[in-house]
Amino acid sequence: MFVTALDAYVVVTILPAMVADVGLTIDRFEQATPIVTGFLGGYVVAMPLLGAYSDVRGRAPVYALCMLIFALGSAITATAGLWTFAELPWLIAGRFLQGLGGGGLVPLSLALAADLYRDERRTIALGSVAAMQEAGSVFGPLYGATLAAAAATVGGWRFVFWLNLPLAALCAAGLLFGSRGQSRLDRSAAASLDWVGAALLGTGLGLLVLALYPDDPNTRATSGLLIPVGALSLVVLGLYARRQATRLEPLIPNRLLHSRAFIGATLANLLIGVALMVVLVDVPLLGRLVFKLDQLGSGVLLSRFLIGVPAGALIGGLLAQRIGARATAVAGMVLAAAAFTQMAGWQADELALRFGPLPVAAVALGACGLGFGVVIAPLAARVLELTRAEHHGLASSLVVLSRTVGMLIGLAALTAYGLYRFRQILGTPQLSGDVRSQVDQLERLVGAAFLQEYREIFAVAAGLCLLAALVAGLTIGRPRAPAQAAA
Repeated sequence: MFVTALDAYVVVTILPAMVADVGLTIDRFEQATPIVTGFLGGYVVAMPLLGAYSDVRGRAPVYALCMLIFALGSAITATAGLWTFAELPWLIAGRFLQGLGGGGLVPLSLALAADLYRDERRTIALGSVAAMQEAGSVFGPLYGATLAAAAATVGGWRFVFWLNLPLAALCAAGLLFGSRGQSRLDRSAAASLDWVGAALLGTGLGLLVLALYPDDPNTRATSGLLIPVGALSLVVLGLYARRQATRLEPLIPNRLLHSRAFIGATLANLLIGVALMVVLVDVPLLGRLVFKLDQLGSGVLLSRFLIGVPAGALIGGLLAQRIGARATAVAGMVLAAAAFTQMAGWQADELALRFGPLPVAAVALGACGLGFGVVIAPLAARVLELTRAEHHGLASSLVVLSRTVGMLIGLAALTAYGLYRFRQILGTPQLSGDVRSQVDQLERLVGAAFLQEYREIFAVAAGLCLLAALVAGLTIGRPRAPAQAAA
């Protein structure tokens, strides 16, 4: 899972080299958007399909299948641009297959942890899994840049993807070897698995990724495909909803949909995903546009948050064991809300302010990351606790899906609101003096408009975190007794 998490973020630093090798120039850079959306699309499509399939076939074989698909996608990506036909589509197809294989690994890893551990130990295992996944987001950009530079003579950025082949083989072989002799889950419900429902849900969410992802954020707030693809997504998801409502044994067990704890955990994860995207998008932009940092400096600024997330995931697993899932989830979201509240008051000279030996901004971002990390394990543990072992794969998929969909909604909303508010705040500047003076005035006005926009967005994110804390506090309840959980 760590290998695939690295690849989810590796394109952050090597994307310019990738698009140059498939014939895109800087004035057509927006056409590279599908390289990112392709991975996300495969990631979202895979979760319900592979999560449900692992409940039938077993975790280890499906995990190995995911690694095989991931390796195939890596090989296709590595060969993009080596011939003159379909250069960009070939690259997008490779990233889609990488996402398809990688998307199955997160819920499968959570399901494995739920299969192997019970009661209090489960939350620690889930926290460890989440920490490993989030660590990939910290090291991914650095991993890509360093490896591509070190391997400049043997392929550059392509070497990053070629290296995935032996890594994927090693991971798959290790898991298959390690799973020998393990007791298998009860597969009595295998024949009733709703394959059509899983395909409809995955396809509908994949289309939603394509519809919501802004393809040219500098000129328009939404994708040019928003209306046609968004409508198609709603049709497909509507067909899934109809099947869910009418089928005797639907993809998602009805008792799960009738559970207040499941609905609450899903809604909380959705809100968390929206707020999480605020940090991932706005902090680097704030560093570049307001604090005047270069690309490396903006990445370092965001790393304060990213380092906090895996640390928080481990802490959340330990805390949930001691004080319960509900209290831990609420505490994590309150901490993130407090950090966002402090960030909503940031000034243009914020990086110069210090809290003892540490910069105030670093403390706020680290605390925000801790808060987001702390909430991962308890919400996942509560959902997995509601399901029997034969549904752990599907339940884990739904946990990750809700947060991912929230991030997609957050990205689309941020782009639309950000463009609108920036233009509204800036208005029509009244400039005077010579050209140099006018340029200086405009630069100050633009910086002030961006700062005001981001402060408002941070305030909204604080509200979302508090709402997620309220939802979690009112719905997810206390863990069941061990005897009930075992049943």
